[in-house]
Amino acid sequence: MRKNFLIAVFFLLTSTITAQNKCFWVFFTDKNDTQFDPYSYFDAKAIARYQQCGADLYDISNYPLNDSYVNSVSAYSTEVFGESRWLNAVGVETTDDNAALIAQLPFVARIQEIVSNGTVASLQAERNNPESSNVDCFVVPSRIDDDEPVDILTDQLKRFGGQHFIDKGIDGKGLRICVMDGGFPKVNTHPAFQHLRDNNQILMTYNFPNKREDVYGWSTHGTMVLSCIAGINKEGQKMGLATGAEFLLARTEIDPEPFKEEVWWAQGAEWADKNGADIINSSLGYGKDRHWTRDMDGTSYVAKAANKAAEKGILICNSAGNEGSDKRWMTIITPADAKNVLTVGGIENELDNYQHIDFSSYGPTADKRLKPNVVAFGNAEVAKPGGGYTYASGTSFSSPLTAGFCACAWQTKRNLTALQMKAEIEKSADLYPYYDYAYGYGVPQAAYFTGDLKPAERSFDLVQEKDGVKIAFPKLIEGQSVFINVEGDGGVLEGYYKVWPDSAGIKLLNRDLGKGKKLNVSYNGFYDSCPVSGSGEDINLLTNWANSQNGTFKKVKEEGWQKTTYFQYDYNLPNATWNGFNRHFAFGRRWMYGKSYKIGMGLGLDWNRFVAKGQIPDAMEVANRETIMRQMQLRGELLQRVVIRLWGINWDLGVYGGINALRRVKIVDNMKWQDAEGNLTKPYNSKVTSYYNYCRAMNLFEYGATTRISYSIANLLNVGVYGSYRLSPVITKEDFLIGSPNNQPSPWSVGIEIEIVP
Repeated sequence: MRKNFLIAVFFLLTSTITAQNKCFWVFFTDKNDTQFDPYSYFDAKAIARYQQCGADLYDISNYPLNDSYVNSVSAYSTEVFGESRWLNAVGVETTDDNAALIAQLPFVARIQEIVSNGTVASLQAERNNPESSNVDCFVVPSRIDDDEPVDILTDQLKRFGGQHFIDKGIDGKGLRICVMDGGFPKVNTHPAFQHLRDNNQILMTYNFPNKREDVYGWSTHGTMVLSCIAGINKEGQKMGLATGAEFLLARTEIDPEPFKEEVWWAQGAEWADKNGADIINSSLGYGKDRHWTRDMDGTSYVAKAANKAAEKGILICNSAGNEGSDKRWMTIITPADAKNVLTVGGIENELDNYQHIDFSSYGPTADKRLKPNVVAFGNAEVAKPGGGYTYASGTSFSSPLTAGFCACAWQTKRNLTALQMKAEIEKSADLYPYYDYAYGYGVPQAAYFTGDLKPAERSFDLVQEKDGVKIAFPKLIEGQSVFINVEGDGGVLEGYYKVWPDSAGIKLLNRDLGKGKKLNVSYNGFYDSCPVSGSGEDINLLTNWANSQNGTFKKVKEEGWQKTTYFQYDYNLPNATWNGFNRHFAFGRRWMYGKSYKIGMGLGLDWNRFVAKGQIPDAMEVANRETIMRQMQLRGELLQRVVIRLWGINWDLGVYGGINALRRVKIVDNMKWQDAEGNLTKPYNSKVTSYYNYCRAMNLFEYGATTRISYSIANLLNVGVYGSYRLSPVITKEDFLIGSPNNQPSPWSVGIEIEIVP
């Protein structure tokens, strides 16, 4: 009965996961019977933008959804939490059964489940780099000499050459920027934004999760992001370049919310379009916990919304993501993977040199397109929502720094469309036309837009030799590294490196470069390239050479099974009829595959030690008995893992089965020697020990159910507790039982587990 009850509870838990409400996109077939007047719907600035870029105001994507379609779907839903004109779809929360009914409606083109959770693009960096992302308040030292000229720019803006904009009075005036984030606490009171409030530069706000205008609360992330676009610190220094721009603030994220943000992101982009935004900054992203690596090809629904916004004349700046230090996810996140998005990666805070900041995600996209496009500082001075100023880490901050730059750059060339401006931003970067999947084209430079950019002087020569190519340096420049990539067909990189030059030059062998490739080199702003006429052997694509030069070979890691190593240790729970305990130790490997709902299997070795003491019923010569049973088991498991990314929690449900390869029983009888009349002739502590190797008294097979809750630490360890219920008996022969003939060790076990993620 107890076993049947446990099985019922286990399957009830499993079915609860599948029967609960889920979130879905519902796509409609058409927009029949809808009316649309763009001149009453759009802000005048939006209309001007449409006209400038040649977009169609009457495009069907701008028409509203058919209300009768929405109402019909709503009848089968717990909630319709979002609508998208551009996608002709609604986001709904409902059960699987009702989703099946919705799919059968004649005006529904398709229905697709929205799975897992996205995170603001800085959170991963903050977890992996607690020191660099410290959000404790710091005090900026006051000037001692009041006559000393104030340095108006922070270093994060100097890296763009932002002084060229300052000298010409360029501050983003005339541009309208929409910031989509998780909230903006204290933006309405913090001194960093006093100039925006004084000049009424925050035009509109909207909170999509709560469906109201108030955005001045919730996640502190948005406040820090906005300060990187237009903030001014205590010393009067700009933290962002676009202090003269107008702003739209949209809250599209909540914490935690595992399903709905992508719908709200699309809604936020449409709201920005309607209200005349020129630029959208999105320090948000949805990656490894919602999508497969192969999904990062620009085809997600937020990527489609981002591309649509660009077609309508909006420049999108999006964080590349913070998965760079995760070996299981070597690409960017969406919507940063969208073709028309300006994707921004992160570098260390150095004014004269390049160093990839470890968490910044690498490109390319899953379909091998160049990403990121550009980079900026990944550790920035920001406004602290609680007051004062601090530093925070993440590509969440490199993106708004670049968005502020874009506003100023566009102010100098207002005749350009968003897509033309994106191309100009890339051309302005200090590595262009060199690119790679860590730095893109480099850091955009203000001098390109103000006419102050000086042509780079030749800093090296590419010398074709019989067995390869030599990079010769007439003069070494202190602090400058060399960027090298090997380009294959279609502009796809085979490998790329950043190394320090040597006065003797760098020699690259044809056999390592491969046949039909192109070599691209950049050093101190100068770029050159040459074809490679190698043997075609492609020996590790320069890996050996790169290692010898302390370089690093970078490539895209394709998705696959995630392998982990685990260690367990547990005890049996007490049993009323079993006077003893069980100690269990195991280690093994698991193979997991999936997004937030992972399926997996494991294989391991288990050691069990059962110890029991008690009296033997009707035993004439035994006062009490201690039974020690040992078994070594080869165990396999099947499990489903639910990943709650924002909390770093994993919940596993599974079943296991094992073969007891080695079974041994040791019995120690404490004898009571007595004569025919029952009088004791020897003391009780006389013992007789018996061994039973490969004993048939113990069950050959073991099986049961297990559950586990663990906490993920920096993507390296999962530490948690687990419980199991053994459905099979341990002992099969009554000769070795103590007490009741039906006695067994307790089937319940609890313990701890450490899972190592390679």
